[in-house]
Amino acid sequence: MDNMVASNNTLTAYDKGPGRITAGPSGRKPRRRLSRRNIIVYGTLIVVALYYLLPLYVMIMTSLKGMPEIRVGNIFAPPLEITFEPWVKAWAEACTGLNCDGLSRGFWNSVRITIPSTIISIAVASVNGYALANWRFKGAELFFTILIVGAFIPYQVMIYPIVIVLREMGVYGTLTGLVIVHTIFGMPILTLLFRNYFAGLPEELFKAARVDGAGFWTIYFKIMLPMSLPIFVVAMILQVTGIWNDFLFGVVFTRPEYYPMTVQLNNIVNSVQGVKEYNVNMAATILTGAVPLVVYFVSGRLFVRGIAAGAVKG
Repeated sequence: MDNMVASNNTLTAYDKGPGRITAGPSGRKPRRRLSRRNIIVYGTLIVVALYYLLPLYVMIMTSLKGMPEIRVGNIFAPPLEITFEPWVKAWAEACTGLNCDGLSRGFWNSVRITIPSTIISIAVASVNGYALANWRFKGAELFFTILIVGAFIPYQVMIYPIVIVLREMGVYGTLTGLVIVHTIFGMPILTLLFRNYFAGLPEELFKAARVDGAGFWTIYFKIMLPMSLPIFVVAMILQVTGIWNDFLFGVVFTRPEYYPMTVQLNNIVNSVQGVKEYNVNMAATILTGAVPLVVYFVSGRLFVRGIAAGAVKG
């Protein structure tokens, strides 16, 4: 009898003929997909996405049109005849002052500025954060406090003193001087991120390595670095985005032949000579912002993981 009851409870009935009731699924009733909460959440996300994507759409459409079509005035309409001439002119022919070689010169200047600044600042800041998190030396808290204060000092306050220092070093107006400036200004916030991230790693790993006789650099290279890919990606994105998009330091600490891409973009867009070529301006703007966007989209998942791990712990 018990076996029959168990069998009746476990077997699913099925319809063998008219009038027979089929057993339905058991458990909680599935939640409706179009609930009020989902409509509000997804509706808000769609509106925000459109708000940020609409200007990009207008820029792309405008950059693919000729000037006669732009003068018609319908900025949201797709181009009737696609042309890449504005992109070619923005890259290789647009005048950025006395030079008329487009953004190509500024692009390579930005590459020569961004790569060493990013590598040096991340390398030094990661060591700083590792030392502050795991090796408590005398004055560590004071050193960390000074770094944090330095992260919130307005850049404009220190421009003139930095000009004097770079002039005395003989690197004012050069790419080397600009690399030094970006490296120093990126140090405080990166040190904070690395310090918080390393402080969140299991302390037992560090203690076990110390017991086994591992020293400062052995622990750093063989234990800390392999576990720190997310925070390194965060630091890279922050530095690449900040350095590549910088305008103030580029225009203050370099000469025209060393201007980064953002300064040349400003010269193209704000030119007062000749006809205003909006398609060239839009193409130049997209070209200038392409590198940070590509870096973020390629490593966006690690960026979110690193921010969550390194920004709230410590």
